[in-house]
Amino acid sequence: MTWKSASSRKRNSPDMNARLLVLAITLLVASVPAVAADVYPNKPVRIVLPAAVGGSTDVVGRIIGMQLSERLGVQVIADNRAGAGGVIAMELVSKAAADGYTLLLVSASQSTQPALRKLPYDPVKSFVPIAKLASAFLVLVVHPSVPVKSVKELLALAKRKPGEIFFSGTGTGAHTTMATELFKIMAGVNVVVVEYKSGGPAVIDLLGGHTQAMLATIASVLPQIKVGKLRSLATSGVERSALLPDAPTISEAGVPGYATVQWHGLLAPAGTPAPIIEKLHAEIKAILSADAVRKRLLDAGTETEYLGPAEFGAFYVREMDQWASVIRKANISLKE
Repeated sequence: MTWKSASSRKRNSPDMNARLLVLAITLLVASVPAVAADVYPNKPVRIVLPAAVGGSTDVVGRIIGMQLSERLGVQVIADNRAGAGGVIAMELVSKAAADGYTLLLVSASQSTQPALRKLPYDPVKSFVPIAKLASAFLVLVVHPSVPVKSVKELLALAKRKPGEIFFSGTGTGAHTTMATELFKIMAGVNVVVVEYKSGGPAVIDLLGGHTQAMLATIASVLPQIKVGKLRSLATSGVERSALLPDAPTISEAGVPGYATVQWHGLLAPAGTPAPIIEKLHAEIKAILSADAVRKRLLDAGTETEYLGPAEFGAFYVREMDQWASVIRKANISLKE
């Protein structure tokens, strides 16, 4: 079976078509006007972040929130609600008033949850998309003691020593872990994913040589790459990353068709009036077009990647379907 990135899939499954229909209905329901839209916003706006302080989701949320505050003329508050793969944050927002004052910064990790657990909300019907914001490329790195300097050499080593190469992971359902599972499937190799609660301990054990490799966000390992404590082999996007322009993509380097990134987008509770969604979307589009914002995001390890409401909604559905397929293929389940 050939696995490709969500963006490269051209044919929709019946399940995906059903999800897209639900998305269209959600967008239509959101078009019902409300009096509040005429004066929106007239009080602080909260962006719920499904992550702890300091991670890429937190950083992106705070950069966007600060810019949104300036443009809207009201305070935009970052509300960190980490835990359960983002389910805690998503449930909170799904039950919030649909008035534009509670928003959700969602990431790739949340698109895996519907295939892993029973959710207290509907991942499509409970939300309305606003925009896709940015993407953080992953980089395939190895400890310097690993005798490989390319993806092809790593694959050859893994095939000579099945089950003996250990990759750091960041928890079942987390994007870096799922990216590794996709890599295993597409490359046809048997490597072992060692689960950690977060990226920090995962990188620390890699630096200590307790694991041999990792698909990590570039920002989390770039300093170690620069000083030679880790060796980069390739990045995970369809195109090369501006942060590591000399590194080939994994697809170029030996796993054709492989592509995945840690993306971020903005959602609102279902039923949020269309004028409010349109206002927020217009402001976000303007924010992402500013060179200063693009530079701040790049300095934080992410690259702007804008999609409007309908396009982002369809992209989100495709991501859920792709990761559901990977989870089934790899026989992944939560260890809880």
